[in-house]
Formats: sequence, C-alpha cells, structure tokens
Amino acid sequence: MALRPVMVNIKAVDAAGVGRFWAEALGWSAYSGGVTTYVGPGGGLVWPDPVVLGVDVVPVPEAKTATKNRLHLDLATTSAAHQAELVARLKDLGATPVDVGQGEVPWVVLADIEGNEFCVLEPREIYRDTGPIAAVVVDCADPRAMARFWGEATDWTVREVADDHASLRSSKGPYLEFLRTPDTKTVPDRLHLDLLPYPGDDKAAEVARLHALGATDLDIGQGEVPWMCLVDPEDHEFCVLAPVDDAGAE
Repeated sequence: MALRPVMVNIKAVDAAGVGRFWAEALGWSAYSGGVTTYVGPGGGLVWPDPVVLGVDVVPVPEAKTATKNRLHLDLATTSAAHQAELVARLKDLGATPVDVGQGEVPWVVLADIEGNEFCVLEPREIYRDTGPIAAVVVDCADPRAMARFWGEATDWTVREVADDHASLRSSKGPYLEFLRTPDTKTVPDRLHLDLLPYPGDDKAAEVARLHALGATDLDIGQGEVPWMCLVDPEDHEFCVLAPVDDAGAE
C-alpha cells in the first residue's frame, strides 16, 4: 500500500488567472472543467498523469499574506541562456522578484501573480529529466523525520537524507525535497500536495496507515467531501483524494 502524489494544490483568489500563469510558465495547458483550474501537459486532459505532477488551482476568498510559503516550486532550466529567457518570460507574465534572504545565489527567486514564491534554478544535472518542475520544496525543522514519514506515506523513493536536506523521487518527474529552516508555521499553507490511492486500494485504510505514521486529521470547514484533509508530523497540510475508480478526477 502506498499513495502517489498527483497534484500540487494552490489556493488563489483568481484561480483561473493563476492557472493561466502556471500553464504559461510550465509550457502546459490549463483546463477548467469545474470550480478548479488544473494545469498539465498539453494534448488533452490526462488525470492522473502517469508521470507529471500536475498543478490544481483552487479558488479561495482570502489573499496570500506577506508570510513566505512553506512549500514552493523549483523550475528546471537546461542552460544559462534558458534560465535568463525563462526569467524574462515569467516577468512578462506578471512574476515579480522576491527577496527571501537568499543573498547571492545562482538561482532566481520570483513570485507568481498572487505572491507565491518559486525559484528558477540554474542548470543542474540532477534535474535534467524532471520536466519543467525540478522539485517541490518544503521548509521543515527535521528533514530526516520528513523523509521517513513521506517515504512511508508515498510510493516515491528516498534518494538523499542529511541533517539539513532530504529528497524523494518517483522513477520519473520532479523531486520532493525537504530543507531545514528556522521558520515555523504561522498561517495556513497556501500550497499543498494531493495524494491519490491506486485503483483498488482502500482510501480509509490508507488514511489509517497515515495516522499510524504520525499524520492527524485537519478540519478546514470542508464538510462532506470525497477527499480527506490531514497534516504531517510538522503540520504541513495535504489531502488524500478518492480513488479514480470511485470518484473520477476531482
């Protein structure tokens, strides 16, 4: 039994606008068949994508606060020229430079049109085959503990574990990385991961397994919905969706 990460969920006041931004940023397409805007590779909606970690933008009434998100995306580039071109194109789309205390670094820190921070990385060999999203990066206090929890929770493989950094990855697609930071959670997460059971697996059993690993239930006023809201041992929010054969694409 294991869950597969299938989406990065982004809360936005203008879900359609933020969806269009990320579709243009990633070279993908935005699909708005319902309330949310799903962003995935072009050529037609395939959900869940067998390789890609999609982006799902969900409308909310509250704007982002000035507090830095505890989860952000790192975008991959293939050359210095590609990095410069991508940064320029993102700024044309409405992205703005952000100072999060990074100092002099080879990557560029930007925010999307609603202030969600992300990084455009310099070329790195490790990310040469991830697609446009190199990594989903999570701030935490204990990367080793996060690698243990998420390695057991998902079907992604733990690749590296150290005191200040840990990473997981599926066979293809982006990495899931945990970075030690001094920050603690002060506001609800603006971005989170959505996980999906495999067809035939039991969602309730998966949630019970997560509870045994240290996850706890989260009530954000969601009411009766086919997904389950939880937090990991460091209070990062995430959702377990209903299996596709039970609920279809949510």
